[in-house]
Amino acid sequence: MRGAVTLAVEQLRREVAGGIGTYTRGLIAGLAALGDDAPPLRLRASRPPRGPDPLAQFGLALETSPLSSRVLVAAWQAGLCPVRSGALTHAVSLAAPPSRPPLVVTVHDLAFRALPETFPPRGRRWHEAALRRALGKAAAFVVPSAAVAGALVAAGAPADAVRVIPEGADHLPAPDLRAADDLLGRLSVTGPFFLAVGTLEPRKNLGGLVAAYARARGALPEPWPLVVVGPAGWGPSASGLARVPGVVLAGRVGDGLLAGLYARARVVCYVPLLEGFGLPVVEAMHAGVPVVASDVPSGGGAALGVDPRDPNSVASGLVAAATDDALRARLVATGRARAAELSWKACAAAHVALWAEVVAR
Repeated sequence: MRGAVTLAVEQLRREVAGGIGTYTRGLIAGLAALGDDAPPLRLRASRPPRGPDPLAQFGLALETSPLSSRVLVAAWQAGLCPVRSGALTHAVSLAAPPSRPPLVVTVHDLAFRALPETFPPRGRRWHEAALRRALGKAAAFVVPSAAVAGALVAAGAPADAVRVIPEGADHLPAPDLRAADDLLGRLSVTGPFFLAVGTLEPRKNLGGLVAAYARARGALPEPWPLVVVGPAGWGPSASGLARVPGVVLAGRVGDGLLAGLYARARVVCYVPLLEGFGLPVVEAMHAGVPVVASDVPSGGGAALGVDPRDPNSVASGLVAAATDDALRARLVATGRARAAELSWKACAAAHVALWAEVVAR
């Protein structure tokens, strides 16, 4: 492939980059691991915050706009500030610039259509408009699962333009057990605990999880707490969750501390209403923790499946995964095997193969 690939990484300018941010960083790391098998890369984003640009950490060519993130994305919506050179442009989300070279867009899910009530109205409108533009401009799409591929084809994408590329599970650093123990001590968590990881927003169904945990708590050998990790998104305040006995809100944590919490957890529970992939599930499996989850694609059948809309189903899953030693051993073994299938290097190699196909057309 001649020429550089431009990665439009505006998601990394967000205060809460979320799972898309994890995908973007994982993809960049996977491309670096490919060495000479990856094409030259450059990153494109809005102007950096004051001080050193955080994107410089990747050691890649970097093109920044003088515009703020909000203004630049609005300009892209209006067809302004295009990418004019290089072999190909890849947008890591629906925030995609106009591009003279072929454009590839990653679509992580279409939950804004499937579950419109879990998105603010402004967010739904933006996603719908961005999807329409992508359907009209992109030469190809990357999706993390067959479920998202089906939804995207139903939305109007040509089936032969959609490529399923699973994400990786090997992005967290070594667990910082000391930091995890310090945090748990400050939270007065002194023994086994359940761990939930995710942005506090309606689609993640934390309210449903907490309701199920309240039912399960009395059936446990001891009233083990539920530790919830993640930044605030939108929707009802999380303060109501913290009033439920045993629920502990830990807020946002760094990657080493998160890995430490996975290592210390008795069970990880992740029961969103809909997910395009579900990175917390494979993060936990990579750490060797039993996982209770709704039907998220990342699990690959290795989690204990529950119905996220049925508190009794989730509660039964929590109790079983916490107390049944044979089940716990099976979940750890199947989870480790599932996580071993997923690497960011393999994910990056699949992206490079797709890019080469698009450029060759």
